[in-house]
This record gives sequence, C-alpha cells and structure tokens, in this order.
Amino acid sequence: MVQQYQSPVRVYKHPFALVMMAYERRFPTCPQIPVFVGCEIMLDEESENGAIRTTERRCKLNVEAPYILKKIIGVDFVYFIQRNVLDRRNNVLEIEAYNESFATRVTVIEKCRYFIHPENAEWTCFEQTASLDIKNFFGFENSMEKLAMKQYAQNIAKGKEIIEFFINELKEEGITYVSPWKDQQEGSSEEEKKNVVENNELYSDKELCNADSKLPSNREMQLSSDYIERYLGKLDMMQESKLVQLRHSIEELRGSSVPGYATLLRFLRATEFSVEKAREMLTQSLHWRKKHQIDKLLDEYEMPQVIKEYFPGGWHHFDKDGRPLYILRLGQMDVKGLLKSIGEDELLLLSLHICEEGLHLMEDATTVWGHPVSQWTLLIDLEGLNMRHLWRPGIKALLRIIEIVEANYPETMGRVLIIRAPRCFPILWTLISTFINENTRKKFIFYCGTDYQEQGSGGLSEYINQEFIPEFLGGSSETYIMEGGVVPKNLYKVDLEGTSGEHEHSLYHSISLSRGQTHHVSIESNDPGAVLTWDFDVMRHNVVFTVLHKSQNSENGAISEIPELAIGGDHEVVAAKELKDNYVKVEPSIVCHDGESIQGTHIMQDTGTYILQWQNQEDQTEFLPSISSHKAQLMYFYETLPSAHYRGSMMSLQSAISGRSEASSSLSR
Repeated sequence: MVQQYQSPVRVYKHPFALVMMAYERRFPTCPQIPVFVGCEIMLDEESENGAIRTTERRCKLNVEAPYILKKIIGVDFVYFIQRNVLDRRNNVLEIEAYNESFATRVTVIEKCRYFIHPENAEWTCFEQTASLDIKNFFGFENSMEKLAMKQYAQNIAKGKEIIEFFINELKEEGITYVSPWKDQQEGSSEEEKKNVVENNELYSDKELCNADSKLPSNREMQLSSDYIERYLGKLDMMQESKLVQLRHSIEELRGSSVPGYATLLRFLRATEFSVEKAREMLTQSLHWRKKHQIDKLLDEYEMPQVIKEYFPGGWHHFDKDGRPLYILRLGQMDVKGLLKSIGEDELLLLSLHICEEGLHLMEDATTVWGHPVSQWTLLIDLEGLNMRHLWRPGIKALLRIIEIVEANYPETMGRVLIIRAPRCFPILWTLISTFINENTRKKFIFYCGTDYQEQGSGGLSEYINQEFIPEFLGGSSETYIMEGGVVPKNLYKVDLEGTSGEHEHSLYHSISLSRGQTHHVSIESNDPGAVLTWDFDVMRHNVVFTVLHKSQNSENGAISEIPELAIGGDHEVVAAKELKDNYVKVEPSIVCHDGESIQGTHIMQDTGTYILQWQNQEDQTEFLPSISSHKAQLMYFYETLPSAHYRGSMMSLQSAISGRSEASSSLSR
C-alpha cells in the first residue's frame, strides 16, 4: 500500500532571500535532525547569469530501527539523493529527494517547494508532498512502513523550527536582511531603477500587497498551517495531509463550489480521517443540500406561528468552551400537537434551520473567542416527559430527523446534557440510541433528579458558567425560550396518517436508470435565441448526457448524422425510432462521472423540439455488453430563459459551462 502525504502551506514571516540563507545552513550536517548524519555534493552549477542554481547532494541518514532489524537488513545507514533547483529570478526553490538504498524494495519520493507568499512579498511559503511504497522488505513491510512514517512525521514537525532557528542565528550575527537577486548582465535605465526602488519601498511599507500586479505568480494561497491553528485546531501531520487531499478531491468534482475547511474537517472526523469515505459522505450531503435548497434556508425560512408560540427551544449564550448553547425543553413539548398542526416535514425544516444557525454561530464564536469553535452544545430538559412523548408517529419523526442530521451535520454536536430524566426516559433512549452515531453517543451526559444543581465538578456549572444557567434550572439567567404547552386542537391541520413523510421542497427531479435505460426531457421552443439551461448532479454510477434537436428537414437524411444510441427501458418520452430519425445532436455527448456536478447552456437558435437525454453509460454497444447491473442515479433541473432578456450577451452564457463539464466533454470525444 502506498502511503501519501501532502502538507498544508507553512508560512515563514521572513523574506525569501533570508529564508534561503537560513536553509543553506542545514548542510552538510544538522544537529537538530540527529538522523541526518551528513552529505556530499555531487553537482553544484549555475546558469550563465546566475539566475538558476542546481545542486545535487547524496545524503546519509542513520537508520532509527530496533537492533534486530538493523542486523537483518545489514546496514546502519541509508542514502538519499536530493536535487535542488533554485530559481533566483522568480524566487522559487524546488526540491526533489528519492532513496538510493533499497531502491528495488522501497520507493520514497519527496517534493518540496519554497516560494513567495502570494499576498505578502515579505513572507515565504513552504509546501511538500511525499509518497512511501514498501514493496518487499524481508517480511517487515508493515513494521518498516510504521517506522518510516513515524520518523518522517518527527522530521516534518522539526522542519519549520529549524528554519526559524537558523534565522535567529543569522540575526545574532547581525544579518537581518539579504538583498534580492538581480541580473547583473541586464542594463537598466534610470526610470527602470527608479521603479524597482519604488516597488521595494512599497513591499517594505505595506504588510499586504496585490499578488497579481507585483509578484511573479498569481498562485492562489492554499491551506496554511497558521490558518489550521487559528481556525481549525491542532491536527497531526497525517490529519493535515488528509484535509488537503480531501479538498483537492472535492475540487476535482465540484470546481470552485467547495465547502470551507471546517466543513471538510467535520466529515473527515466523522469517517475517522478516511478520505474516500469522507468524500463519498460529503458528496451525498452536497447533493442533498442542493436538492432541498438548504443554502437558502436561513434567508427564506418562515417560522410557522405554531412554532413561535409552542416550540420550547432556542439559543442561549455559550458553554465554558465557547460553544453556542441550544436549550430544548423536550418534556414541555407537545409532540403530537406540533406534528398535527404543522406536519413532519415542517418539523424537519425547523430542525435543519437550527443546524444551519448553529454553523453560523460557530463561525462567529471562532472570531469572537480567538480559538476554533467547531461544535455546539445541546441541553435537553426532560422535566414533564411521560408516555405521551413515546407516541409512535412522534418517535418516527424524531428518528428521521436524527438520521438526516447525522448524515449532513456530522461532528457538530460537542456535548449533549440530558437533565431531569424521568423513569420513562430509558425506554425512549433505548428506542433512539441505536440511530445515533457512536461518536455522538459518547458525548451524552445524563443527570437524574437534582444532580445537575451540584456546584463544581459533576453539576451543570462544570460545563456552563453560573451566570448563564437558566432561571428554570435554578440559575439567574433569563431565557427567551417558550415554555411549550399543549397545542390547541383547533390549530390541527395535518392528517398524519395521510402524509407521505417525504420532504420534497425541491426544484430538482430525481431519476434512476437501470442498464441500457435512458431518460428524456422534451422542451418546445418557439422563441429563436432563447437559452436552455441545465444543472444536474450524478449521485451514482456514470451517465452520458446529450442535447438533441428535431431537424425541420430530416425526413430521411438526418439519421446519418446521429451515432447509434442505446435506447431502452421505459424512461423515454419520445419513441426510439422517432428520436433516431428526426433528431440531431446540438451539443457533443459528455460522460458524467459519479459525484460530478454539471451545469451548462445552449442557445436555441432554431424553433422546434429540444431533448435533454441522460443515458446509463453501461451497455453502450451490443458487441460489448456490460456485466454490471448498477443503477445510475441523478437529480436534474432545467429552465428556458427568454431571448429578450439575453440579447447581446449570448456568448457569455454559452461559455458558462462548468470546468468539470468541459473536462468530461474532452474525455468523451
């Protein structure tokens, strides 16, 4: 198995030239890295004008391994080749290292890069990637893999400290500034020299500068170690690497529409830092958010009057860790009355609205407290809970809410405080606990009777500051949470037995395609120049997407322009023969892969019938039948925009196809 590592960007708040001088002091030996015994220079050459310096070193490393293992492999040292290319003109140092020892059994490749910070010319960035592949190592493959990654992690942790150590050493010697490299062979006019001086003064006076106009590269800044510490919390080396890998993986599928790092980290933690599992879970969640327009929930949600008057829950200050605190007086809630007056879907919407509020409050708390806040605390007061709360439709609604929240808001719950639990609570807990993620279950803290009133360790005051404990729990803090109570029957509107339980407040249509099946949507257009737009997510398997148009003069000739189509199943809107005989492609077919989000447009220059077609990629030809029976699943939305609204801007619309769509198109040609 190949072990991969990819670092976040580490920032040295020192100019590039000074960092390079400090870097050179790591050779030929470096006491701060004991395993680095020494090195010999095999190549050291510069270009004619000195802009490029290439250095190759043969590095000697001590093998940190148990004595018996050293005896078995027969060596105390291993050798690596390191090749450095310093581009002084563009202020970039590229480093590549690979193992010379045991090269047929083990492959180790490390690549590093120093470069100027894209937003601050006085700072230097560093990033690295590495891969370890142990193919055959005397039967000690697993042991060597663990040993190598442990040693590598220790060296990476020391890396930044070492550069800072040598920079401080230079300062003690009186070296605080190193002049940037200049090409001595190129003459400069007085005006050019004046511009250089002015630019250098600008970099010195301003901490931040515009990368596009003043730096050799407009490289977008990636995740930095400083950002991790400030906004995400302490992560070890491999956790940082997994976070970077997940970000890149989601970017490949969704282009620029990628969630923030805090969200990515939550899904990684929920899957024990498995990039593949986190990617799958997050992709499904993003599909769900898009289908149900969750991003608009905070702005567009209108709370029903029944909720305002009878729902006993709300946000209330913070806990001692700075987490937003939500209080739910479940024992005072008329579950049956709420469900019969607003229905299960509306109760779910309320729960999702609370979760979305929690995400925003956590972001605000991170800013206010100056340390990462990635979870919120839930306090559930069960006083008044009785057997009426165990009403079957109410339990069903609760389980559905738990299932959806667990899948789409993982690792947002930091602590759940259950207080004043009555005798019937164990029955309720038995019913719902199996549906709660194990990691979340561990965060539940239970209080029976008046245990929560104990001062210090063991009571609520251990987790919530005394001044924030609500009045109804014996504290002094006023709350603005409704007391609940019985919902009047004259407000009942919903026949629970007749509800489907499906939450379908969505503009998107969902379809499933078996092998060989296609799905067609027919659009009639009598408006030359109108714009047809589409937006769809592939949630499972691969599909081929095509846009067709009915030719006005295609009685017999158009079929020669249409490639053979694998049309089958019962999903098509138009007959297969008519589609072949009378329709031509107006957009090239693209293969859309599992997880991709595709957006595109087509200018309907001609009137007539247009067809959007999705086809299960399997069984594309009768000569190569597929042995798989996987169904393809997708959700889609389409819209026709009148030509009057877009005259003069057709080209910009036509080019608005996503990058992933274009990439898929190129693969399918």
